[in-house]
Amino acid sequence: MLKEQIENILLKVRNPSRYIGGELNSVVKDKNKVDVRFAFCFPDSYDVGMSHLGMKILYSLKNKRENFWCERVFAPWEDMEALMRENNIPLYALESLDPIREFDFIGFTVQYELCYTNILNMLDLAGLPVKAKDRTEDMPVVVAGGPCVCNPEPLVDFIDLFILGEGEEVNLELMDLYAGMKKRGCSKREFLAEAAKIEGIYVPSFYDVSYNNDGTVAAVLPNHPNATAKIRKRIIKDLDSIYYPESFVVPYCEIVHDRAVVEVLRGCIRGCRFCQAGFIYRPLREKSSETICSQTRSLCESTGYEEVSLSSLSTSDLSSIDETLIKLSEYTDGEKINLSLPSMRIDRFSNELMERLKAIRKSGLTFAPEAGTQRLRDVINKNITEDEIMRACRIAFEGGYTSVKLYFMMGLPTETDEDIIGIAELAEKIVDLYYQNPNRPKGRHVSISVSCATFVPKPFTPFEFEPQASAEEIDRRQKLLLGSIRSKKRINVSWHNYKVSILEAVLAKGDRRLGEVIYEAWKSGCKFDSWSEFYRYELWVKAFEKAGLDMDFYAYRKRSYDEVMPWQHLDYYISREFLIREHKKALNAETTPNCREKCSGCGISGVMGGACFGKD
Repeated sequence: MLKEQIENILLKVRNPSRYIGGELNSVVKDKNKVDVRFAFCFPDSYDVGMSHLGMKILYSLKNKRENFWCERVFAPWEDMEALMRENNIPLYALESLDPIREFDFIGFTVQYELCYTNILNMLDLAGLPVKAKDRTEDMPVVVAGGPCVCNPEPLVDFIDLFILGEGEEVNLELMDLYAGMKKRGCSKREFLAEAAKIEGIYVPSFYDVSYNNDGTVAAVLPNHPNATAKIRKRIIKDLDSIYYPESFVVPYCEIVHDRAVVEVLRGCIRGCRFCQAGFIYRPLREKSSETICSQTRSLCESTGYEEVSLSSLSTSDLSSIDETLIKLSEYTDGEKINLSLPSMRIDRFSNELMERLKAIRKSGLTFAPEAGTQRLRDVINKNITEDEIMRACRIAFEGGYTSVKLYFMMGLPTETDEDIIGIAELAEKIVDLYYQNPNRPKGRHVSISVSCATFVPKPFTPFEFEPQASAEEIDRRQKLLLGSIRSKKRINVSWHNYKVSILEAVLAKGDRRLGEVIYEAWKSGCKFDSWSEFYRYELWVKAFEKAGLDMDFYAYRKRSYDEVMPWQHLDYYISREFLIREHKKALNAETTPNCREKCSGCGISGVMGGACFGKD
């Protein structure tokens, strides 16, 4: 019946292939022969969610087990949602087309703060109460994981349990526990109590939060005997031995990243002080070149993709990068498969890497200086010099490139007008560098794109103590930058919507009182907040007013070193002492060497049984 209802509305929506399932390599099982059903929900559109590597890994991992069935669910676009509500069609999973309210688990991957209202909308569309306290025993267990759950407090009203850190091992442990307790007829409360014993599982209802008179957090204390004072994230120590899919689901329609993806390393050695991912994904772990080549071959052969991307936070930091590229090229060149190398560091850019990139990126290259002056690059610990930036651009121009995109941030701690003007001056120097090349393409002019994101301070970084720059100040600095550009025909400047950044900052460092704000914003119509055509800042402002909370308190307030952070009971192995030490060094524009050069004592090394890279 439901299948017929779905088929009847598909021709009325844009991109109906998003909603029908049946793609190559999707997994269909007999629901009567499995013990646990898991609805893996990505709280954004199909096009975005199908590009996410984590979903691909966990989908295949769970389905490898005969007694588990993991199915995919995405947020329907507004045209599809309207028809689903009009025709009483509940949110369903793509493999079976069954309503997800019939599943054992509903799991959300939380990749960015601006998807929070979509989580509520998907639960509501599934026919479930959005608040955990209102869901009954016969309803699914709602779980969430991903980078944003390093501070899950704004979401605790809606989620039964959170999975901290890397999911390959803990997801199977959780589902095995559930399968056993389900057979014994245990209650949801009993399951949550046992789940809390698993490392990496955070059950928020087992913790009470108290507040000081000034609105800051006083304490986060366990209220259940199975709840520990600190919940540690899970870490996969050996990437060569851990499961990786031999095939991906291949969509019918084009998606954001429509290619095979091979993860080559996890973590990062760099220690850029603004980068949350660089800290919460520590320590650095690499795959061997043999594993990378084997997985590349398997994925390309099983999917038919003619492009493969080597994925990581910093692919050029792979210690075997040269050896790996040589081995991979023997296969990819022979099969006419393009090899994509994203996440390239400026200081690792070389003629060899450029030649590899030219095969698929003829339009331009992207570099991330992040700041316009050396002083500010030292503050954020970017550890690249202007000479290295110019050297990378020179190699690109000598190799025939005529365009370069430069990523910067605006509103960084200690930023001055000199730093803003420095962005323009650096771009002008790169323009001049292009015309100094005697072998530049005849009749071709250079094009420099300067993209400026507003800096957002995040938990588990040395800048978690810093306030967000005000809207007025960002507006002034944007005008200063535009006025400092001389070569306006050669340099194009763009930036993100500040009102999006302010909400991101509030949700990133918020406490569990923000749950009521998210709820009110969703009730008033907020969803797909990361999409400019849907974002309605004024509704969020009203939601804060209705909840009696102040956005400025969360966004514009500097935190003291002894303040209890809302996420302080969660352990990502990055010590508070290290973050304070790095913050003080930032204020003095002192740099910290990368992890391969010298251990900075962040707290993660003990996880690997000693120093991460030989001697300290």
